[in-house]
Amino acid sequence: MPETRYVFVTGGVASSLGKGIISASLAKLLQSRGYRVTIQKLDPYLNVDPGTLNPYEHGECYVTEDGAETDLDLGHYERFLNVPTSQANNVTTGRIYQNVINKERKGDYLGKTVQIIPHITDEIKRNIKLLGTKHKYDFVITEIGGTVGDIESLPYVEAVRQLKWELGDHAAVVHLTLVPFLNASGELKTKPTQHSVKQLLENGIQPDVLVLRTEHELSQDIRRKVALFCNLDSKAVIQSIDVKTIYEVPVKMQEEGLDEIVLKKLNLPITEKPALKDWKGFLNKLYNAKQTVRIGLVGKYVELADAYKSIIEALHHAATYNNRKAKVELIHSEDLNDTNAAEMLKGLDGVLVAPGFGHRGIEGKLSAIKYVRENNIPFLGICLGMQCAVIEYARNVLKLSDANSREMDNRTNHAVIDLMEDQKNVTDMGGTMRLGAYDCELSEGSNAYKAYGKTDIKERHRHRYEFNNEYLEAFEKAGMVPAGFNPDTGLVEIMEIPKHKWFTGVQYHPEYSSTVLNPHPIFMAFIKAAIEE
Repeated sequence: MPETRYVFVTGGVASSLGKGIISASLAKLLQSRGYRVTIQKLDPYLNVDPGTLNPYEHGECYVTEDGAETDLDLGHYERFLNVPTSQANNVTTGRIYQNVINKERKGDYLGKTVQIIPHITDEIKRNIKLLGTKHKYDFVITEIGGTVGDIESLPYVEAVRQLKWELGDHAAVVHLTLVPFLNASGELKTKPTQHSVKQLLENGIQPDVLVLRTEHELSQDIRRKVALFCNLDSKAVIQSIDVKTIYEVPVKMQEEGLDEIVLKKLNLPITEKPALKDWKGFLNKLYNAKQTVRIGLVGKYVELADAYKSIIEALHHAATYNNRKAKVELIHSEDLNDTNAAEMLKGLDGVLVAPGFGHRGIEGKLSAIKYVRENNIPFLGICLGMQCAVIEYARNVLKLSDANSREMDNRTNHAVIDLMEDQKNVTDMGGTMRLGAYDCELSEGSNAYKAYGKTDIKERHRHRYEFNNEYLEAFEKAGMVPAGFNPDTGLVEIMEIPKHKWFTGVQYHPEYSSTVLNPHPIFMAFIKAAIEE
C-alpha cells in the first residue's frame, strides 16, 4: 500500500451543505477499494471540545470509544466506515491554542515570539498528519468546519495551503459549494460558486475537485462554465443532488466518479469500481419496506433533530433490518404530563426516552414512562432515560413519593440516582464525566442478553450520575431488576422489568455504536418488540 495521502474538504457559500456526508462518502468509496481510511474534523470554534455546548448550539455531542467528546460529524464517519474514531479525529481551535500556549509556558519555543504563522499553523499541520504517521492510514480525509472566508477558519485554510505545497501529489482539495435555483427566473446560478473559489484562490489554494450541491440536475454546459471560471477540468466538477437519504450519497458520488478523480489526482491506480453490494443491499431494504413502525422519541431538544442524530439514525438502521420503515415522532417532554400522556403517545408502537442533562422536561419524561409501563408498550431508556425509569418506578411502585436524582434535587430523601463517587470532587465541567467505552456483564435471560447473545459487552458512556445501589434490593423485590453490571465498580448499567413486554433502560449510549452495516443489537431488539406490539 502507498504512504499516506491527504484529502482536504472545504466548503463555501453556505454552511450545512453536507461536507461531513461528502467526506464520509468519499471515505466509503476509497475503503471499498481496499484502502485504510479515516476522517477527521477540524472545528474553528474556541471551545476545547463540544462537551459543554448546548445541543441547540451544535447538535448532539458524539463520544468516541477512547472518551473524546466530539462533533456529531464523527458519528457519520463511524456509521459510514464501520471503523471507530478517536480523540485525534476531532480538533478544535480551542485545543490548538491550548496546546500552543502550554508549549509556550514550558519554554518549547526558546524565547521566540509566538504567532499565528508559523506556530498555530504548525500545530494544525501536526494534528492533521498525526493520524497518518501514528496509525499508518492510506488516506486521511480532513474536513474543515465552517466556510471559506470565515475569520476563524483562516488559520486552517493557511495550514492546508502549506500542506498542499509540502505534500505535492500526496494531497488534494475537494471544495463543496452551493448552486442555488432561483424560482423567479427558473435558473441555476453559478456565481456564488465562482466567488467561493475566488476566495479560496486568494488564500493560495486551487481546488482539485468541485462538488456542487444542488436541488436540480446540472447540465454539462453549467459544469463546463464552472470549470472554465475555476481552473478545472470539467470532469472534476461534479454534482451532489438532493436524495431521499444520506446513505444514497456514496452511490451518487460513485456514479459521479468522485473517488476516481481523487485517485487520478493523487497518481494512484484506478481499478474496477467496487460493487458496494452490502451498502446497496441496505438501501434496497430501506426503500422497499412496505410496513411502518412508529416510535415516539421523548426529549427536550426535539425542535432540533440533530440533538438526537445518532439515536434517530440507529432507529432507522434497526427498522430497516427488521424490514420496516421507521417513523420517528419527536415529542417534547415539556408538553407531556399524566393527563395528556395517553393522547400524546397514542398509536405508538414503542417509546424511547432520550438522554440529556438538567431538570427541564423531566416530569414529562416520567409521565411518558409511567404510561408505557402501565400499558405494556415497548420502552427503551438511554442514560437519563434509564435514570427517569428508575425514578418513576421508585415513586409509583416503591411509593417513595419524593424519589429523585441528586442532579435534579440535591436535598431529596430518596436519591435513587446519585452522583458517582469519583465525580464528587470534580470542579471542571469539560471532559470530566464518565466518558468512553466500559465493560458490562449481562444477566442471562434478560432482554439485553437476548439482544446481544453474549454476557460480556463494552459500551460508551457519558454521565456523572448512577443508580444508587442502596436501593437495589428494594427494586428487585418490587419487580425492576438489574440486567447488567460494570464488573469493576458494580455500577448498574441496565435496568429491566421482566414482567413487561419489553422494558429496558441502559446507562450507556448504544446509539453511538450503530452503523449502516452493523445495526446495534439493543435497537434491533427494541424495534422487534415494537413490531410485535
